[in-house]
Amino acid sequence: MTSDTRAPSRNRNPGSAAAPGTSASPATPANPAIPAQQGEPRHPAARATPGVPEGLARFNAVAASVAEEILLSCCHSRRWAERVTAHRPYPTLDALLAAADEAGYDLPAAERVEALAAEDSAAPHPDAPPAAHTALRAAHAAYESRFGHAFVISLDGVRPGERLDQVLEGIRSRLGNEPEEERVIAAEELRRLARARLAHRVGAAPSPVQASGMR
Repeated sequence: MTSDTRAPSRNRNPGSAAAPGTSASPATPANPAIPAQQGEPRHPAARATPGVPEGLARFNAVAASVAEEILLSCCHSRRWAERVTAHRPYPTLDALLAAADEAGYDLPAAERVEALAAEDSAAPHPDAPPAAHTALRAAHAAYESRFGHAFVISLDGVRPGERLDQVLEGIRSRLGNEPEEERVIAAEELRRLARARLAHRVGAAPSPVQASGMR
């Protein structure tokens, strides 16, 4: 289960079929927050603009390399991150999310494979009963064996108490898909995940490094 605010893992070889076990490599924060700006904005076109939310203004202002790292924590595609970064500054959050969607729709197949390879099949909440852990591990294993990558689903708007059932039902229903059909569905879920994660990151409080997760 990949939730809406967790970062994709970068620990695994993109060509590997197994799902990664962690959310980020030790050298890279999993969920980098947008740093508060000191002095002048680094992006020459990004100045304080009335009506632009603080988080979006910071995203517009940070150096391109910082913006790309924030975006890579939402979807591990360098091409996607570079494209969204290149179109800054964004006047509204909706404009940023629309650009992220457009870049996601246009993502080449090889880039989608790389992004899916970095995703994490997360465990249920630690307080969940042992049977839930067993059922979810078995379901993820079956999915990954069939399709060669972690199961991804956007849980945006799903109440926490309903997420486990939603994931299990999603895996069971999608296991019967043909590989090409599932690639289309997984790409759409990946795009929705990236959108939800980006909305969360841009709205996060400023700090040099922030790591968080939601399962």
